Amino acid sequence: MSEIILTVDGVDPLELFGENNAKLNLLRKAFPEITITSRGNNLKLAGEKKFTQAAKAKFEMMVKLLKEQHALSTQAVEDLLMGENLWETRLPESDNNRTILHTRDGKPIKAKTVNQRKLVEATEHNDIVFAVGPAGTGKTYTAVALAVRALKNRKVKKIILTRPAVEAGESLGFLPGDLKEKIDPYLRPLYDALDDMIAPDKLAQFMTNRIIEIAPLAFMRGRTLDNAFIILDEAQNCSTLQLKMFLTRLGPSAQCIITGDLSQIDLPFNQKSGLYRALHILRHVDGIAEVELNADDVVRHRLVKEIINAYEKSDKALREKAEREEKAAQKEQQPSEEE
Repeated sequence: MSEIILTVDGVDPLELFGENNAKLNLLRKAFPEITITSRGNNLKLAGEKKFTQAAKAKFEMMVKLLKEQHALSTQAVEDLLMGENLWETRLPESDNNRTILHTRDGKPIKAKTVNQRKLVEATEHNDIVFAVGPAGTGKTYTAVALAVRALKNRKVKKIILTRPAVEAGESLGFLPGDLKEKIDPYLRPLYDALDDMIAPDKLAQFMTNRIIEIAPLAFMRGRTLDNAFIILDEAQNCSTLQLKMFLTRLGPSAQCIITGDLSQIDLPFNQKSGLYRALHILRHVDGIAEVELNADDVVRHRLVKEIINAYEKSDKALREKAEREEKAAQKEQQPSEEE
């Protein structure tokens, strides 16, 4: 048997243990083999040595994370207990992690993960940036924050936000109202991001004066988009022709972020995503950058990461099965071809 007593210094025990010991209970759940008790600033671990040492290491990580980032979410504790190295994926709340913008409530908007910071840095050195990754990784929100910052700093004269009007398994034709009323709900994620960053009266003024424009991708045809920060969202639902059309709209003083999630393509089964081809043929063009985000960048509910990982695991298994079946079919065909 082993008994370890840890004294917590330099952090708020309530923030560390959680309200009603919610975070401490996660540690207990992760190490059911030992007894974990707390009293004031002290924590006692009792049980078999290998388990008390492992629990001690995890608890010390919790303390370290709280000291460095001045916050310790329940999700962060769960990630630590699952073995994730948050120092590799998450950024500390420090001055080195520069604020992009402040919300209407005065809260700083910063890159929360290493890959989100890569996205911010890529826009500083490239006019076109592809941000590709699963849902919940902050692609669109970070892109909108960068666009609003550019407008406020007068680096651009307007913001253009666009999406291809492809329904995720639904039909817009059955929705009531005119075209704008049909399209607006589909563009709601863009409105939500703007609502966080710009006061309602100011946003209404910007939209009335077309300083901020939100429109379906089809409305971009024939235009030249200059002196603008342009975001093409949900680009995985663009055809090759649509994406080429969009990219050739850019004027000499335009900056663009293209976001997409290649695991959520809503195009008809026989139509390929233009984002695949664009990433392939434009990857090495000077002035164009690609940033790939993954499940480690998810900033939504803790289950979103697990859902993404489960689907990726399933998709990988299906791909491997299809490859095996294709190889088996080719092997069966070889003798008959020789005859």
